[in-house]
Amino acid sequence: MSIETNDRSNEKVWTRGRIMSLAASLAVILPLAIVLVPVATATTPTPVNANASAPALTELPTEIWVAPLKDAKGASFKLADFFGKVLVINLWATWCGPCRREIPELVKLNKEFHSRGVEMIGLSTENPDASAEKVRKFIQDFQIDYRIGWAPGEVGAALMQGHNSIPQIFVISRDVFIVKHFIGFSPAYTAQLRQALEDALK
Repeated sequence: MSIETNDRSNEKVWTRGRIMSLAASLAVILPLAIVLVPVATATTPTPVNANASAPALTELPTEIWVAPLKDAKGASFKLADFFGKVLVINLWATWCGPCRREIPELVKLNKEFHSRGVEMIGLSTENPDASAEKVRKFIQDFQIDYRIGWAPGEVGAALMQGHNSIPQIFVISRDVFIVKHFIGFSPAYTAQLRQALEDALK
């Protein structure tokens, strides 16, 4: 953080030429700033019908199913390792406020459903190199007892299908169909997610 001083010995004069040059630079920079948006942003909850028409996914694509993933302990895995189980995939990030409210609910649901054949997997949308320490601390702070890893850009993009907000939850049936999809977090989603898991386990 810089400290402001009153020394004006190096102050430049704002000539007409400098003003015109600055205006030209801003004309180029401002449209770019408006166009560029983050890859994933936190959002208010929006229920999504997984059986709606495109672009919503109804079946987990093979490229997502077999994509190589890394967990927070450095182990390699892929979603196909859990074939035959009901999967809950949670897209999240350490900086995301709604994710922080949602994850304690997922920890509770994991304790309730893991022994019944539900595999919960949290995939951070952050850069794994830049966020590794933050993610590991987050796991400790929130006492997360399910697998946490990172979603490579192509996996996140294929799952999100243009809905670039987090958190997002996908409930995947044993036969690889997406039976429920949540975008954002609402306390009401916990009961809906529990029911979706009960239905998927039937």
